[in-house]
Amino acid sequence: MSKISKFFKGGGSAASKGRRGPSPQEALARLRETEEMLSKKQEYLETRIERELAVARQHGTKNKRAALQALKRKKRYEKQLNQIDGTLSTIEFQREALENSHTNTEVLKNMGYAAQAMKKVHENMDLNKIDDLMQDITEQQDVAQEISDAISNRAAFGDEFDEDELMAELEELEQEELNKGMRDVRLPS
Repeated sequence: MSKISKFFKGGGSAASKGRRGPSPQEALARLRETEEMLSKKQEYLETRIERELAVARQHGTKNKRAALQALKRKKRYEKQLNQIDGTLSTIEFQREALENSHTNTEVLKNMGYAAQAMKKVHENMDLNKIDDLMQDITEQQDVAQEISDAISNRAAFGDEFDEDELMAELEELEQEELNKGMRDVRLPS
């Protein structure tokens, strides 16, 4: 089997992995390796393009055939470079999509765990019992408030007086004070 057919069909242990599929981490690692390899090839082609451009300039009008050959090679390298740029863009897009899918899968898995935990917590709760408990708490709060109100009110230990009598006594005191003030006033003769 040729290397290309092994690559596309998978061979040996890769075939057994292909049936169950690679893990997201394995796929991401391979995509990163491919990106790295293509980036190195980009750098190589860029230096080759510069070199061919230098050769074309060097030969210029002296040796037109050599200059044209250098420009043709430069064009081929530029074409390869454009293809690699497109391939890199596709691989980057695929890597980002895979990373997002992996993240979404983890988020959904964790949300599922949280839902199961909430279900487990709530399975021992009965809404009727909760309503009864809340009513008991409200009743006890009302009792506590009544007790607090009873304690905070002054006890009437024979301190009850007739308000009309008290008002009359206050008016009498005010009149006495006013009369005293009038005695001390000296009128001009």
